[in-house]
Amino acid sequence: MSTEDYSLVDGESLRSLDHVLREINKYKTQHEALLAEQKILRDGIDNNNDFAKKFKKRSEERKSSIEDEKKKRNMIIQKEKAKCRAVQDQNADLQTEILKVKEELHNLDQRNTSLKKQTEISTAVPERRVVFRGNTKEGAHAVCFDVKPCIVYPMEGGTALITFEEEDVAQKILNLKDHSVELGDCTITIQAKPIQFLVPDYVEMETQVCPRRILVSNLPKEEPEERVLDKLDIHFSRTRNGGGEVEDKDMLHDSGTVVITFVDDNIAKGLSDKQDHEVDFGKRKYRVKVTPFLNGEISQMSICDSVCLRTVLLTGIPDIMDKDNLQDNLEIHFQKSANGGGEVEGIIYNPPGHTTLALFDEDCPKDS
Repeated sequence: MSTEDYSLVDGESLRSLDHVLREINKYKTQHEALLAEQKILRDGIDNNNDFAKKFKKRSEERKSSIEDEKKKRNMIIQKEKAKCRAVQDQNADLQTEILKVKEELHNLDQRNTSLKKQTEISTAVPERRVVFRGNTKEGAHAVCFDVKPCIVYPMEGGTALITFEEEDVAQKILNLKDHSVELGDCTITIQAKPIQFLVPDYVEMETQVCPRRILVSNLPKEEPEERVLDKLDIHFSRTRNGGGEVEDKDMLHDSGTVVITFVDDNIAKGLSDKQDHEVDFGKRKYRVKVTPFLNGEISQMSICDSVCLRTVLLTGIPDIMDKDNLQDNLEIHFQKSANGGGEVEGIIYNPPGHTTLALFDEDCPKDS
């Protein structure tokens, strides 16, 4: 090979080597660019992963916060619903209470109307003749309704009731309990027991004017009862006297007044408003007084034990002699102070197999 050929080869080789070097540098530059880009991508991926983690964490926290808020909101809603139900229940109770109050007010209005009607009627009462006999009484002023007790006591056979003039004597007889009573040749043993009754202690009555009845007082005492009733029937059955058809008439012997009942309920008020009526009894006319008749109903009552302080019940009395002799012997025995007795005010003996109704009335204190 010639020198020119070698030089030519070497020149081409050099150009080829430069080309390779340039290619290498180019690819090296590309590689470095790729590495840089790859690093940027990795950094971006890491940043994205970190952002994703943070986002996920924030999302979970937000979700938890939303659930907590939802629970709190549900609890608040439940509480508000409970308050609403309580308000509704309270409102229902108040409505019920309002209805009760309205009903009570209605009843009070009716009662007030009834009482007002009673106050509007004549304040007159049946006439009773009275007289002052010189007696006085000390005590506070009070409005009361006095009732005289009258108790019918059924006596068992073989018993006696004895009333002493002094309470101390009766108490002494009760304390001794057993008593030996001599009856001629024999002696009997009887027991002394207290007498107790259940009596009204407090009575409250509601009254209202009867629309069909009147009470007639100031009647002539010299006229027979049947004639009085007939004349009143005739007088008050005539329409010109303000009367009407009479359904019934009844004499109240304890007060000497007459109750007249009419068929219609629009007659009584007019007669009681007039009060004074002249009734023709044949020989002469009498001025009688007409007042309203009140119907009474016990609204409240309490009872208590009442002990007879001067009366003693004697039991275990055998039937060994006639009634009067045995009663006399008992009275003689309990009059003697040696037997613990004293002055006897009254005594009654009921033999075995017999029935006697003893009448107890008010034990009025003796005048000083």
